[in-house]
Amino acid sequence: MEHITLLLAIVVVTALVFDFTNGFHDTANAMATTISTGALKPKTAVAMSAVLNLVGAFLSVEVAKTISGGIINEEGIRTEVIFAALVGAILWNLLTWLLGLPSSSSHALFGGLIGAAVMSAGWSAVNAPTIVTKVLIPAVAAPIVAGLAAMLATRLTFKIGAKTDEKHTAKGYRVGQIASAGLVSLAHGTNDAQKTMGIITLALVTQGVVSPGSNPPLWVVVSAGVAIALGTYLGGWRIIRTMGKGLTDLKPQQGFAAQTSAATVILASSHLGFSLSTTQSCSGAVMGAGLGRKGGVVRWSTATRMFVAWGLTLPAAGLVGAGAEFLTKQGPWGIVAVAVLLVSGSAVIWSLSRRKPVDQHNVTADDLNGDSEPAGVVTTAIAAVTPPPAGSVAAVADEDLKTTIPAPVPTDPAAPPAPAAAV
Repeated sequence: MEHITLLLAIVVVTALVFDFTNGFHDTANAMATTISTGALKPKTAVAMSAVLNLVGAFLSVEVAKTISGGIINEEGIRTEVIFAALVGAILWNLLTWLLGLPSSSSHALFGGLIGAAVMSAGWSAVNAPTIVTKVLIPAVAAPIVAGLAAMLATRLTFKIGAKTDEKHTAKGYRVGQIASAGLVSLAHGTNDAQKTMGIITLALVTQGVVSPGSNPPLWVVVSAGVAIALGTYLGGWRIIRTMGKGLTDLKPQQGFAAQTSAATVILASSHLGFSLSTTQSCSGAVMGAGLGRKGGVVRWSTATRMFVAWGLTLPAAGLVGAGAEFLTKQGPWGIVAVAVLLVSGSAVIWSLSRRKPVDQHNVTADDLNGDSEPAGVVTTAIAAVTPPPAGSVAAVADEDLKTTIPAPVPTDPAAPPAPAAAV
């Protein structure tokens, strides 16, 4: 700690700010389905998630070592590069939070780090094989694997409980949801808190405080765990709403299947040192659970916006990180300018979010500020060809029968003929 300079202190604080945004940005991963199905009250859910995020931060350092010594080459990287990378990651996190899109905080960090490193030292500063094997491949595989697992688990769950009263089993599944949500929170702390540990450790390496390849110091582990726990407790209500209400409508059985599948994928990847996106894993699991229930649907327009955000995260954060690094290379005034841009950009995004606030009181509202999604073309077409209830069919047939029966002939021969029955 005696080697901490002013610049390094600024970088450490900025990294913890990113960790804080990661916490409230990714709270939805663990608690969106639990809140949407009513298994836990919103504030209780985020408090539980915060505690388990903190505990998870102490379980492993494999992902932290991947980031601090695998994504970019440590030699020749200046501390300013880390600062610029964090600026790109934070601004992208805040922008996607404002839009309610569950994008990847992990990929925002990687994108910012890659863009800043390339601007600083060229493409040779990036370890392409590590990025492909431990970032890109997990990014594609994780949501698919979690989605398929959740879909199969959902179908199996409904099949097993087909002969039981849903009202009797719902309580049990809600308890299971709470347990599985706790597991996801633990996994999130194990995977995502380590990313901040890794970035702080990388900054310490650039200043010669620790040697390359070292494990994160204890104070780094503690501070990163506390920062992500505080952010989680704040609650990213906008993204919780999107994942809990915007992607699909979930029953307790589906929520249990989705969270268990996502937690399994995340914990397995943490053990292997794969720095995958917990957001993509959990989102994939939610969509898989939505498709696993008979009659369940996924709102693909919302999912498409989410997919676009996923694809833009790395390059967008990379461009911001590269631009920030271009400024920091100009000297002290450039570092100050980047800090001012970060603070002012964050303030603007926060003020915009206050126009349509989302909090624990309205996060599960059916129609918030007119944001409910209209029925799609397929849903409308299915509704159009759905046969009416049996009573309605009988009534229509009865009316048709009446139109075909002629009016009775009067018994008096002198009476004029009666008019035909009205159709």
